[in-house]
Amino acid sequence: MSIIRPFEKPLGMRDTLPAIFEKKESIRQTGREFFAIRGFDFIKTPTLEYYDTVGRSSSILESNLFKLVDSQGNTLVLRPDMTTPIARIAAAKLLKEKVPQRLAYFSNVFRAQELEGGRPAEFEQMGIEIIGDDSVYTDTEAILTTIDFMKQVGIEDFKITIGHAGILDSILRKNVTNEEQFTRLHQLLVDRNYVGFEEAVESFGLATEQETTLRSFLEEATELTNIRQISKYLYDKEAYLYMEQLASVLEIAEALDYIAFDFTLASHMNYYTGMMFEVFAANSSYPVGSGGRYNGLLAEFGRAMSAVGFALRIDYLLEAMPKTDVAKEDALVLYVSTQLAQALKQTAELRAQGICTTMQAIEGINDLAQYEKQFSQVIRIGQGGAFNE
Repeated sequence: MSIIRPFEKPLGMRDTLPAIFEKKESIRQTGREFFAIRGFDFIKTPTLEYYDTVGRSSSILESNLFKLVDSQGNTLVLRPDMTTPIARIAAAKLLKEKVPQRLAYFSNVFRAQELEGGRPAEFEQMGIEIIGDDSVYTDTEAILTTIDFMKQVGIEDFKITIGHAGILDSILRKNVTNEEQFTRLHQLLVDRNYVGFEEAVESFGLATEQETTLRSFLEEATELTNIRQISKYLYDKEAYLYMEQLASVLEIAEALDYIAFDFTLASHMNYYTGMMFEVFAANSSYPVGSGGRYNGLLAEFGRAMSAVGFALRIDYLLEAMPKTDVAKEDALVLYVSTQLAQALKQTAELRAQGICTTMQAIEGINDLAQYEKQFSQVIRIGQGGAFNE
């Protein structure tokens, strides 16, 4: 075990400094108003959940779960996502009150990282869940809500890539010979390793028809000019008809400029059963969000019910948002200790005007000139009278 230095943090953990904190808080406040006016009720779940409930039902790999044991010997996990805890509480309580339920959240989630991972082990997500409506219009609502929120935070250059978990699974399973081959191909698509996908297909020794189908599917499904191109690969047309209807509804909503269909889209979140999507934005290295339909998850908590939702990563949103330097009107009331009463009065007047005001005794400052540079207005009290600079 290496020696831990005083300034070190646990692997994957990050400090949030004041400037970033304020930006995240601004997104939270924007989202609070944005989702509330659209009929979503905000919810908060515990940071700790039981491993045997939320931990097992979550689609996060067990190696990425933070585990600990309580005083009764029960294994707990730091919540690895928000969808699973919300499914738990919706099944237990909320669905007895109203169906469909529209819920929103802004919460931290925790995922343990490998040494070479380089990604945060704790990060904020904002998202929604719509539970109890299996219609195409609810899928559309989730997508349109995502589009509107991206615009609300000033992001215009983005794309939502839509696929279908059921369609992809059926095509892969129909053209491989065992579960191991399916798992390998699926993971390669999760990783977007298309070269690796083709190499794996070649190495399997599949029948000529199967290999040809997988190769042509990979080529066509990532460059669709019309959703009908995918129909020839399908054996069950119901899912295709659903996606065709979704495309039609999105066209009516005039949202297709932000949409791309890609039926190779795969996710490590294995609870998705139908439509699924990822949100890509300029200036962000990773998808800023993802979502989809998960009609089987609530059954694990004793209440079979359809659901759809999405989550946006706040740190990735910050990367994609336009960089704006907003002029901050702030003031410093600098006073000598004998003039505390006058300083309190002056500070109260400025704050009543909505001006961010810091009150500071001059006796507590070592480098006065450097400290004053941080403020747009300095008011000195007790140094030959009160005056502005």
